[in-house]
Amino acid sequence: MATTDAHAEPGLKKVLGRLDVLALGFGAMIGFGWVVLTGGWLESAGTMGAVLAMVTGGVIMSIVGLTYAELCAAMPKAGGEHNYIMRAMGPRTSFIGSWAIIGGYVTIVAFEAVALPRTVEYIFPGLSQIPLWTVAGDEVHLTWALVGALAAVAITWINIRGVKEAGIVQTFVVLFLLAIGVVMVVGAFVGGEPANMEPWFNGGTTGFFAVLVVVPFLFIGFDVIPQSAEEVDIPARQIGSLVVVSVIMATIWYVMVILTTSSAMPVGDLAAADIATADAVGAMFGSDFMAKVLIAGGIAGILTSWNSLLLGASRLMFSLARSGMLPAWFGRLHPKYSTPHNALLFIGALSFIAPFFGAQMLGWLVDSGAPSIVLAYTLVAVSFLILRRREPGMDRPLRIGGRGNGGMAIGVAAAVLGTALFSLYMPGMPAQLGTEPWILFGLWWVIGLVYFFRVPSGIAAGEDAEERLLQLLRSR
Repeated sequence: MATTDAHAEPGLKKVLGRLDVLALGFGAMIGFGWVVLTGGWLESAGTMGAVLAMVTGGVIMSIVGLTYAELCAAMPKAGGEHNYIMRAMGPRTSFIGSWAIIGGYVTIVAFEAVALPRTVEYIFPGLSQIPLWTVAGDEVHLTWALVGALAAVAITWINIRGVKEAGIVQTFVVLFLLAIGVVMVVGAFVGGEPANMEPWFNGGTTGFFAVLVVVPFLFIGFDVIPQSAEEVDIPARQIGSLVVVSVIMATIWYVMVILTTSSAMPVGDLAAADIATADAVGAMFGSDFMAKVLIAGGIAGILTSWNSLLLGASRLMFSLARSGMLPAWFGRLHPKYSTPHNALLFIGALSFIAPFFGAQMLGWLVDSGAPSIVLAYTLVAVSFLILRRREPGMDRPLRIGGRGNGGMAIGVAAAVLGTALFSLYMPGMPAQLGTEPWILFGLWWVIGLVYFFRVPSGIAAGEDAEERLLQLLRSR
């Protein structure tokens, strides 16, 4: 088992302010899904059915986010989940939770690399040139794939240069994204029709769950804030609070998108559209140019999510390497920029490759990462409960639910809801996964098992669990 020399290198720099942190969390959640999936949500559940499902999902994620908020404020270290689960349940369980969330992050980073050329092609219809091969019936073209691959190089380079630089880029792109939101609201009042929003409900419980099951994919990203906590230069209590604020902002965004898009066109037309939200904005303003403006918003969403989740995944891999759970190579910091450049290069390489598998990868990546994300959220909720019971005197700058049983009730709710969400992906359930997503899911966990069994067993949980793990690894 390789140990890490990360402790001997310069530490991560505390350079992120309050606005940077909020932009990272909110921007990570507002990726590309809202641009292409809204028409399907409306067809499945109807306007208010989709809204109800999204609000329900937002409530679930807010409850999970509350457990993160307390733990993040109490343990503001890079790696988030890795630290919480380690202290509550020990190294091996910590590895499972960390590997799960890294898997979720990596699938979405790869998703954004595939989504970018698909979005750019809406603006430049002749983008696909020089055929390469066919994947699942979709012909992959060199020029199309290179758009995503070269973007992967650029975003990885920005992150290697430093978290502050990545944060500045993130803030400006999020502000542009919010401006697009204003355009959508104005368009709904100018060119929307209430009659288009019917049917209000559709598909019954099946339609409701069809929207609800995409929630983990849509809301992943608030937990980027805990990943970067070691680089945040604000009080720990405020870091925790921003976790919940970012979830609330994302919920408002998704509800706004559903309502404005549904007002633009009949649901049948939206469901048949290639990029429903763009076509909706074009219809509201009667302008193809405005549809392209919305596409620019979609590109902004891709970049904010991509940037945030690349940052989060690299910090988690850095933390695992710092604990000796992954090879020391992932735990090395850049000598000039003090960023985990090797971890960034590894994830950047995966996103570079993804576009060469074609547009069919979009759906597979969404589905394959969701169960891992929910597994990690559930383990964090369980860790929250364990630490509340076992360490009542632990310093908690932000204590959710007060000093009574309110916090325990929130933790139980988060754990139960996480387990319920995970069950929806199983065979025979409303959101059962197809063969390809299960293959991707399985490949990720086969790789994870190699490292899982290299983590020593028998190390008890506790505040010093990481130190005891490192001592054991050094003695081998």
